[in-house]
Amino acid sequence: MLTFWNYVFLENNLLLKYSNHPIGSVPVRKIILPLLLGCLCAASLNAVEPDAPLATPPAFSFQDASGNAISVPLVEETAKRKLTAQVDPRLNPTLNDAATIAQERAHARSKSLCWRYVKQALVASGAVDSYPKTGLAKQAGDELVQDFGFTKLPIKDPYAAPIGAVIVYTAKGAPGHVEIRTKDGFVSDFKTDKPSKRKLSGIYAKA
Repeated sequence: MLTFWNYVFLENNLLLKYSNHPIGSVPVRKIILPLLLGCLCAASLNAVEPDAPLATPPAFSFQDASGNAISVPLVEETAKRKLTAQVDPRLNPTLNDAATIAQERAHARSKSLCWRYVKQALVASGAVDSYPKTGLAKQAGDELVQDFGFTKLPIKDPYAAPIGAVIVYTAKGAPGHVEIRTKDGFVSDFKTDKPSKRKLSGIYAKA
């Protein structure tokens, strides 16, 4: 690296050596000084500190049944929301069919007919053997449990619902909302990659 004292040394030596050899009508000193200053600045810019090492993602550590220590990286909240839903092999496969049917029939935007479209998908897939009778979306969960063999799952996060699960939302003084979990989103009479912002009533499925 070219330091200040290297610069002084070089300047003095070059001036002594070439002071009697002007370039054209320009004194050598007027050429050497800017040249050496440029070299000094370039050397300073190149002498940057190495990049700091990347931060290691936080990890969750635990012991398995054999007592072995296991460490796995934690999934950030934003990354968690991008995870796709999975098929639960314990559930009735007609629910997966219902999700596919609803996805194919859904619109890009809401038609305020969520429960009707979910009903039609459940009937078409064979997940229910007759057309549900309730009129409000927030009533869907109770009817599915009482009349069609569904169970309320111990899940509080719509993103964690398996494919085909029916997600019901309540709303005070309003019909509420109902949707089916798909592989990468939620569907009723319209498709979306985010669950409803209404208050969750329950997540339902059948074996």
